[in-house]
Amino acid sequence: MITIKNATVLYGENMEAVKANILIEDDKIIEVSKNANGGKVVDASDCIVAPCLINSHIHMGDSVAKDAGDGQPIEKIVKPPDGIKHRILSETPPEKLVESMSESMNYMLETGTTTFVDFREGGFEGVELIDEASMDIPIRKIVLGRHDSFLDPEVETSDVKKTARKLLRSCDGIGLSGFGEIRDDVAIAITDTCRKYGKISSIHAAEYHDVQEKSLRTTGNTEVQRALKTGFDLLVHLTSPIDNDLKFTGLNGVPVVSCPRSNGALSVGIPPIKEMRDNNIDVLLGTDNVMFNSPNMFHEMEYALKVTRGLYRTYVPPVDVFKMATVNAAKALNLDTGWIQEGKVADLMIVKLTSENPVLSLINRAESKNIIGLITDSRLILKR
Repeated sequence: MITIKNATVLYGENMEAVKANILIEDDKIIEVSKNANGGKVVDASDCIVAPCLINSHIHMGDSVAKDAGDGQPIEKIVKPPDGIKHRILSETPPEKLVESMSESMNYMLETGTTTFVDFREGGFEGVELIDEASMDIPIRKIVLGRHDSFLDPEVETSDVKKTARKLLRSCDGIGLSGFGEIRDDVAIAITDTCRKYGKISSIHAAEYHDVQEKSLRTTGNTEVQRALKTGFDLLVHLTSPIDNDLKFTGLNGVPVVSCPRSNGALSVGIPPIKEMRDNNIDVLLGTDNVMFNSPNMFHEMEYALKVTRGLYRTYVPPVDVFKMATVNAAKALNLDTGWIQEGKVADLMIVKLTSENPVLSLINRAESKNIIGLITDSRLILKR
């Protein structure tokens, strides 16, 4: 049993700042009140206690390719199977991949992220490598695998389903690069299989304008329309929506992971986060490729908040952005974390308050050195 005392707590789904103690038993929040008490005491005076962050889209393998390919066209950098990143991944020894991914996971913990969703390249071996890399690290991983056979223009859908079933024995779903590499019937075979086994299906869609134009030209539908028709659970990017893409995404209740820093690094645009929200889309945040960005969700939130305000020349409440990295992600990924409330899993960070505004103190100013400790995976990790 642990009691966090004297904290400014961001309580509930709306992150209301309240002065309170938090009583935790095993991995559950038992009580949040001024009188909560029991067990080991952690003094959180002059600190914020907030839910830990969820990185909803990352390519962990890129940890071996930091800053490679800068200035090259996006297709040359990341398009499978021959983009710069894929060549680097195929040429890197497994032990180096494991080491670099472990370093990125530890960095995420140092910066308040305790859950990540990895688009896992490398097929079956790739899943094994990330399992090895995360061993003994108290971080929650959601692994979305893929297989190169899905890219074969002649592949039979029966073979796709067979491979997908095998993948899903060892990972949490399937995450695909995009419609530029797979047929729509292959996509349906994958989403149907994921749905049958209660796993996540996700795909990059509308990351930049050229892929949208190509999709319209070759199929008569945008990438977003194809993603919705083929039944994906979670879409990534939507930086370049066309016509009614956002309207129908909202109507279908499909959440979207936005990756603003990655879009900026690749010169493909600024994600229309305000328009997504105006269309009732639940927006999540991800740091995307470690190749381009540190997997730091504080940096992602700050960039998302400020670039969205600048793009629309209007006020965007900081709490809305903070929820993209907590509440929205937890709901979309069916996690029992994401906000602080009695009965929820205790997945909390204790962070030194650096301004009078608790949420902006986290988004604008929090760094690793400001994090006093984490409670995650039933562990209390005190940094100082």
